[in-house]
Amino acid sequence: MKFIFGLAVGFGLGIAVGLLLAPQSGEDTRSLLGEQGMTLRDRTGGLSEGLRARATDALSQGREMYQRTRSELTDTYNKTRSGEM
Repeated sequence: MKFIFGLAVGFGLGIAVGLLLAPQSGEDTRSLLGEQGMTLRDRTGGLSEGLRARATDALSQGREMYQRTRSELTDTYNKTRSGEM
């Protein structure tokens, strides 16, 4: 019970101090966060396209390696089974 009371008091004091010491109004803060969010989205747009291209290349290379390894293992298995090795 003491913990919950302490948690509630701490939460209330944190809100009060935050409101008293806030450097700007909530509307200004929301506006600034919105602008920064758009700037970040614009900056990461090219980055995400580059990452997507690199991931696609890595995936295709992985598929090629899988097919090549599978083919080699199948050939080795068939040769071993037929007694050629």
